[in-house]
This record gives sequence, C-alpha cells and structure tokens, in this order.
Amino acid sequence: MLRSGFAAGLAAYLLWGFFPLYWPLLEPAAAEEILAHRIIWSMVFVAALLAARHGFRWVSHLGRRRLALLALAAALITINWGMFIYGVNSGHVVEVSLGYFINPVVTVALAVTVVGERLRTAQWTAVAIATLAVLVLTLGYGRPPWIALALAFSFAFYGLVKKQVGVGGTQSLAVETTLLFAPALAYVLVLAATGNGTFASEGVDHALLLVGGGVATAVPLMLFGAAAIRIPLTTLGLLQYIAPIMQFAIGVAIRGEDMPASRWAGFGLVWVALTVFTWDSIRARRMIAIRRSATTPA
Repeated sequence: MLRSGFAAGLAAYLLWGFFPLYWPLLEPAAAEEILAHRIIWSMVFVAALLAARHGFRWVSHLGRRRLALLALAAALITINWGMFIYGVNSGHVVEVSLGYFINPVVTVALAVTVVGERLRTAQWTAVAIATLAVLVLTLGYGRPPWIALALAFSFAFYGLVKKQVGVGGTQSLAVETTLLFAPALAYVLVLAATGNGTFASEGVDHALLLVGGGVATAVPLMLFGAAAIRIPLTTLGLLQYIAPIMQFAIGVAIRGEDMPASRWAGFGLVWVALTVFTWDSIRARRMIAIRRSATTPA
C-alpha cells in the first residue's frame, strides 16, 4: 500500500513537472483556446471514467453548499490552468516554477489570514523569507512576478476550497469541468465559426494533442488522489517539490530563459524559505508521533 502510494505520488509530480514541454506543442493555438479544450476533454475523459467505474449516484448527495463551493473551485482552477498555459507558452517557465515553489508558503499564510490558525515561529520565518524573496524578484523583474503570484494564490485558494468540499478528487474534477463545459464549448464553437480556431485546421496530430490535454490533466490528478490516501502527508509534501524543480530546470536548460543574479538571489531566498518550512513540518509531525506513542497503552 505504502509503495504503491509513493509510486502514484511520484508519477503525478513527474507528469506535472513535464507540463512545460507539452503545452507549447499545441501552438499555434492561443492560451485561451488550449484552456477551453483542456476543460472540454478533461470533462469527457473523467465522465467516461466515472461511468465505467462508479456511476453518478453520488451527484444527488452533493447539496447546494457543495455545488457552490465546487463552482468557486472551478473558477479558481480555470485561473490556475489558464495562467500556467499562458506562462509556459509566452516564455515564462521559470516564473511558473516560482509559483509552485512559493505555493506551500502561501497556503500557510492563508491558514492564518482566512482560517485563523496560529503559526509556529519557524513557519512565520518561512513566510517572512518568502515575502522578501518576492520583493527581491520584483526588483529583478522590474515588476511583481504576477504569473507566479497568480498561480500560487489561485492554487492555494483552490486547495482551501477543496478541503471544505470533502468530495473525491475524480468526482470533484468531474463537477468542476462540467460547470465550465458549456462556456468552454461555446468559446471553441465561436472560434470555429469565425475561422480563428485551430482544432480542425492544423491537422490530425494537432487535434489529438488538444484532446490529449484533457487526459494529461486528469491522470496526474487521479494519481495524486490515490497517493494522498496511501502515504503520509509529510512524504507527499516532499514530493510536491519535484514538479517546480523540473519546471525550473526546463525553463533554464531547455527553454534558455535568462537567470540574472537578482533572480538567483530571489529563488535562493525561496529555497531557504522552503527548507525552513519543510524542516519545521517534519519536526512537528515527529513530535506528534512521539506524543501519540507516549500516550498509547502498551
């Protein structure tokens, strides 16, 4: 169980890490068209999977509150997916990776400001260092790193909303993409009618790649869901750094993006913040485990 969960989590983050190599293959489609097809084909794929495995009886038990939360989650993941595609296809892969490096720290910050949780000293330190990193990168870029911030905050809020919903990953994705399906399909049809779409004009290979975007979206999410229930959260938390590390390497080594000294300084501060955050998380969980073993009767 533990081994299969680790393998599933590793596969999920490896697939997410390779995403910057996939979306450029869909050009000359614009980011908006790619996003629309990603929504459409994710819904089709997940719906087919649910029809074959679980059916749809669970939908009747969602209730209005869960549907409202899932609608909010759908809006947030649309922002996240769209910004990711835009960032990758406009030559900002390094900034995309930054978004997922700082996401854990943003999540902690939201725990304080939204949920009202109290942070440990080390967590406050990590938040402060990450904030300083953003300021350094703002000076380096000559602007705030909007792509990274949009990715980090949209995914952090998405996780916060999903935590409140309490619906399985595959079912949740099915509802979210269903809510987005009609506007996405309408947009694609308008593009086709005006001659601005690429689905039918760039050949079969291009059309298959657009369809494949739905599969590429759903599969790592399903693998992540399988890992989340099989391995400790600490292990999953460490695995999450695989994707941004790969994205950063792709941006620098493959896409040839510039990394002046100011950006290295900013990323260095981010990595220090993550080291503090990870060390504190591991230490806290060890302390909890020790307390539990001390109170468990022999």
